[in-house]
Amino acid sequence: MKSILVLMVGAIVLCGVAEAQTTGGGGAGPAPATGYVEGVAQAAFSNVQSQSYGVEVGYTITTGLQVFVEAGRIRDVATADLGPNAQTIAGALTLAQSSSVSYTAKEPVTFGVAGLKYLIPVSRNLEPYVLGGFGVARYTKDVRFLVGGTDVTGSVAQYGVVLGSDLSGAFTRPMLSLGLGVTWPAWQRLIVDFQYRFGRIFADSQGINVSRAGVGVGVRF
Repeated sequence: MKSILVLMVGAIVLCGVAEAQTTGGGGAGPAPATGYVEGVAQAAFSNVQSQSYGVEVGYTITTGLQVFVEAGRIRDVATADLGPNAQTIAGALTLAQSSSVSYTAKEPVTFGVAGLKYLIPVSRNLEPYVLGGFGVARYTKDVRFLVGGTDVTGSVAQYGVVLGSDLSGAFTRPMLSLGLGVTWPAWQRLIVDFQYRFGRIFADSQGINVSRAGVGVGVRF
């Protein structure tokens, strides 16, 4: 959380400097735009740390209010029980044969969210905002077991092991997204969006919380 706050403060300072430079130069800003599209790259924090990337599109419906749609992928949101459960199966495989046993465990997510973004009027070169949205997320329990360096995930039954839904399968569940950020009109139609997002995936056994902090770069149209 400390790194997220540092990122947001840095964004506001950077935008403030840019505003001062633009005002001092007396240049005119770009013509009003009604929509935007941007690519996004973020650091993701849940039970594990990973990365997220995606795209966001928005459109102004009235002064200070936009609708937005975001789609993306988070590389890993593995819950606290995924690794220990995989370790239990690896232990059973070790008892069943003499070769070395190892495993990998991760939980990638693909998601799509739509909602509303409220723009907080500050100046033409500083555009803070808050947003909220709702959508769906599809997460996959990607756990693999290797015996003697060979992936045997698809055939662990031969060792007397059966993988349950806690270690395998793909699931589609509702997702809530809340966020804030600062948009900086860097040059003509080019924008830089310093942002933070909090997501809650309503998984069956336990909800999955994931925070994402990063930057989007795009254009207004």
